[in-house]
Amino acid sequence: MLLFFKNPKNTLYVVATEAALAEPHLNKLKWLFGNAEQLNQPTLNGSFVGPRAAMITPWSTNAVEITQNMDIQGITRIEEFHELTDPDTSFDPMLFERYDGLTQDSFTIDIAPQTTLEIDDIEAYNQQEGLALSSEEVAYLENLSKQLNRKLTDSEVFGFSQINSEHCRHKIFNGTFVIDGEEKPSTLFKLIKKTSQANPNNIVSAYKDNVAFIKGATVDQFAPKSADKPDFYEVKPFEAVLSLKAETHNFPTTVEPFNGAATGSGGEIRDRLAGGQGSLPLAGTAVYMTAYPRLEEDRPWEQGMAERKWLYQTPMDILIKASNGASDFGNKFGQPLITGSLFTFEHEEGGRKLGFDKVIMQAGGVGYAKASQAIKHTPKEGDKIVILGGENYRIGMGGAAVSSANTGAFGAGIELNAVQRSNPEMQKRAANAIRGLVESDENPIVSIHDHGAGGHLNCLSELIEETGGKIDLDKLPVGDPTLSDKEIIGNESQERMGLVLPEKAIAQLKTIADRERAPMYEVGVVTDDKHFSIASKKKGTHPMDLDLSALFGSSPKTVMTDETVVTTYEGLTYYPSQLYTYLSQVLQLESVACKDWLTNKVDRCVGGKVAKQQCAGALQLPLNNVGVMALDYNGKEGIATSIGHSPLTALISPTAGSRNAIAEALTNIVFAPLEGGLKGVSLSANWMWACRNKGEDARLYEAVEAASNFAIELGINIPTGKDSLSMKQKYPDGGDVIAPGTVIISAAAHCTDVQKVVEPVFKKNGGNIYYINFSDDSFKLGGSAFAQILNRIGEEAPTIKDATYFKDAFNALQELIKEGKIQAGHDIGSGGLITTLLEMCFTENGLGANIDLSELFFGEDLIKTLFAENAGVVIQADSSVEATIFTEYCLEWANIGEVTTSEELVIHHSGKEHHFNIPELRDVWYLTSYLLDKQQTKNDKATERYQNYSEQPLQYTFPAHFTGEKPTRPAGKRPVAAVIREKGSNSEREMANALYLAGFDVKDVHTTDLISGRETLEDVQFIGAVGGFSNSDVLGSAKGWAGALLYNEQAKKALDNFFARPDTLSVGICNGCQLFMELEVINPEHSEHGKMWHNDSGKHESGFVSVAIPENNSVMLSSLAGSTLGVWISHGEGKFHLPLEESAYNIVGKYAYEEYPANPNGSDYNTAMLCDKSGRHLVTMPHIERSVFPWQWAYYPNEKTAVSPWLEAFINAREWIEARNAK
Repeated sequence: MLLFFKNPKNTLYVVATEAALAEPHLNKLKWLFGNAEQLNQPTLNGSFVGPRAAMITPWSTNAVEITQNMDIQGITRIEEFHELTDPDTSFDPMLFERYDGLTQDSFTIDIAPQTTLEIDDIEAYNQQEGLALSSEEVAYLENLSKQLNRKLTDSEVFGFSQINSEHCRHKIFNGTFVIDGEEKPSTLFKLIKKTSQANPNNIVSAYKDNVAFIKGATVDQFAPKSADKPDFYEVKPFEAVLSLKAETHNFPTTVEPFNGAATGSGGEIRDRLAGGQGSLPLAGTAVYMTAYPRLEEDRPWEQGMAERKWLYQTPMDILIKASNGASDFGNKFGQPLITGSLFTFEHEEGGRKLGFDKVIMQAGGVGYAKASQAIKHTPKEGDKIVILGGENYRIGMGGAAVSSANTGAFGAGIELNAVQRSNPEMQKRAANAIRGLVESDENPIVSIHDHGAGGHLNCLSELIEETGGKIDLDKLPVGDPTLSDKEIIGNESQERMGLVLPEKAIAQLKTIADRERAPMYEVGVVTDDKHFSIASKKKGTHPMDLDLSALFGSSPKTVMTDETVVTTYEGLTYYPSQLYTYLSQVLQLESVACKDWLTNKVDRCVGGKVAKQQCAGALQLPLNNVGVMALDYNGKEGIATSIGHSPLTALISPTAGSRNAIAEALTNIVFAPLEGGLKGVSLSANWMWACRNKGEDARLYEAVEAASNFAIELGINIPTGKDSLSMKQKYPDGGDVIAPGTVIISAAAHCTDVQKVVEPVFKKNGGNIYYINFSDDSFKLGGSAFAQILNRIGEEAPTIKDATYFKDAFNALQELIKEGKIQAGHDIGSGGLITTLLEMCFTENGLGANIDLSELFFGEDLIKTLFAENAGVVIQADSSVEATIFTEYCLEWANIGEVTTSEELVIHHSGKEHHFNIPELRDVWYLTSYLLDKQQTKNDKATERYQNYSEQPLQYTFPAHFTGEKPTRPAGKRPVAAVIREKGSNSEREMANALYLAGFDVKDVHTTDLISGRETLEDVQFIGAVGGFSNSDVLGSAKGWAGALLYNEQAKKALDNFFARPDTLSVGICNGCQLFMELEVINPEHSEHGKMWHNDSGKHESGFVSVAIPENNSVMLSSLAGSTLGVWISHGEGKFHLPLEESAYNIVGKYAYEEYPANPNGSDYNTAMLCDKSGRHLVTMPHIERSVFPWQWAYYPNEKTAVSPWLEAFINAREWIEARNAK
């Protein structure tokens, strides 16, 4: 039956139950739904918008689990609906549908599950289902059927199509290329592999796993002693290997951007979970490429090609929704996104339409594993096959095959089938269970594989590829009872991991999984007969029953036959008198303009190991070249990563495009000190190309060969990558648009000191400004942002002429960085030299530069000098560096000027002076970000951000007594602190570390420990409720967490007893703050309680802000009174809604500026931190626990100390408890 509830905000909740609910349970639901009333009627009249009936949402999955954790049984589905008052209200038909009235049958789906089918006509089935099988593959399957003397099942044909799809098997990269009648000597994959054979360097594992591993450093594991019960944190050293991976999710993102990009991010995270015997993700990266978004009508560069009748979503929709999806997944999973890229382009010339209509969405990232666990083991007969994670839904049926075809080639029904379902909180639970095994002294995992393209079929068959296995279909969890056998084993529901373990380890994993609330299913057993079977005893079906040799490796060899097509693009015509107009337009191109609209909504601090993310300077503008993560909390050893691409120079010359893409990634990562300099870098190459279009296969071969040769010449390797080779958008009325062939390079390396990374921020007394040319080529404008604003591509593109010279330039810079001689540095990329110089002035007020280009660029045309994108860097240093860059390495360099305080960039060239007003140009550069931000931000907050971003510089006042020394851990008996978390929490490690550093013994406590009675908190004197997204913030942040604690007797008793004791302290940070406000522990005396509301902007806010601490009685904060300190914020519901007058509250921290975005959420009274009357219980939305080290701060102008002033808050807590205990 369906029950209807409506809350005061007019949100409607439809609840499906197996039986009538008792009154106490109905009252719990009313509380859960925000003081809702039950509508006691079987049907509701009117028009409503809600989720598609056929797809149970992840929101529902979380909501149902919340009710189960509150001891309400029998609820099967809960969905959120809104009544339509205006019939023209728009909604996304990919995710929602309109209901004319709600009845008892609104969730009923009249689909009987199909039985296993025997396929009579394989080719007809191929066409009907859109399986993208070639004629050779169809013939192979027909022959296989004859050999077996039976018809193949729908699951076998479908499974073969997925497992052997271009997406999964990379047939083109493994195929033979015949170009201009000549067979090429090597496959593309062999060309890539050749880099690792020539330069193995630090490679530990390449090409044979979900990720590539390179050597790391000895670092400290900070983790609980055991993962199956509440236990104390300890420090253990281990040898780390570093992981690198990048994946694209282009097709699903084109169709339905939010979930497409979200599951792209999730899939890539799962890859970094599935390295070796299990590995741990650290940080993500993202790249978005679309056609022009047409933000304003008068942008001339967007007029060169007529706007298309977009197939699914507009480029603007895709940019906003895809970045929302990828950001949301990382935010909720608890992975910071630390670097990325954005590019927009379309062009029509010579009867050919080019553009990213089929978009590129790349999710990449870095992580680590233990060196001892870096290589998978071979499963043995009798080992168990286990699935961790969510249930099966009708999602992505054929996603692998459809991703291998041009978008628009199949019917909308098949392509809609690839709409994904994102549940990051579920993935976090599975990840935590895996983390528990990886961090144990003996990791029992034999092998591990992520669920992605091809679902169970691909994951499970690859897990047992070397041995064989039997899967029990009846053991696979089903979230949708209408699924057929084929759909159960082939769907691409996300957030699942496949593992092989010995039987004796099953109980250990089950205990950990139960504690983490991670669903676990033992689904099969490993055999040694090289056979793969899936069968159901209940139904008497055998959907899969094939030898592995029939499933793998039998696909016919792909042959790519093409001829070279020479395309010459029109040259550029430009006028020096238009310099200022050109500059204004270049600064507004999405690829050049400010990316604040991307960084202001994505977490860049979670985990507390972010040493360098996108934003720099007192104004926190996204300009950093490289992202860097610390490998532990010691703040020294780390991993650096960067991105590079150059699709437009690749149009002119595929060779130049590949060399420039690698060069861009390297001139970004060069600003972090790397182990072994250039030799320490490994690359991922992700290839996006419109294969099987005349001339494109030849260009792809040239591009891959060029990347291989350049990497080998540089002495580095490409141990990982991916391809997406159907980059064409087909339109019903013709006019197909081909995406420019693109390689995206992700670089990664071991960073030897995360505190020595150089930022692109000029220092007022930092020395001279130097230009160093890395390209060894003359200036050329082809393929540049400048060419784009002229609606041209250009005739001639720059390249990297000499790899040895490039290597020298890179290593010279590395030497200087390690010696601490470079004060500021920035690569020359999109927008050319002038953009680099301006950006180095943008991040602080009161910065300018006086530049003389006559020495280096004598006689050169000024436009070319300023806008050419030849690889190079600008650095600031004193003249002592000249001996290194000139004498020792003989580089092409010039001292081009000095930093001023004039807020003006003055350029001298050929006897003329050109003046550029920096604040004005910074606003022009920020404009595009503002226009995009308007599309994602409510209440005109985007306008406020645009008006205030340069008016709110970070300024600090440190306590007079602050020394910055790292405390020594006290000997003897230490007070016990418990870090309390729930499913979806993601900030427990940084909270535990702050407490450990302050001298506590720190215990890891999950909500399940409190509910089960495993933990009573009797020996605990401090609790920290951690940040994250418990229950994915479903039904309100921390509402489900509060429900689990309030409506479970043992948990409630443990907390009530703790807060009743006079010798206890607590802090709730972010989600923990939301929890304590929901539990009403801060002002229990109030009749009307404060609550946490959604940010005024209506979106997640991420930033580094400053907080002022007034005189106060807080145990933790009183000694910091009078100080103003920098601190991270990252939240969606961070607004303190305080209904009483200010004097009724003990406000112990306020945002340093009242206006948005420095006050990120619109809190009443500018509140950032609140305390109870006694000063013992503190809640804070800012993440003080992620800000205890200077290297964690996004801006720390003072001399670097061992710790920041925030650590004092945790030390104060420990000292207060010790003083109480001594009495």
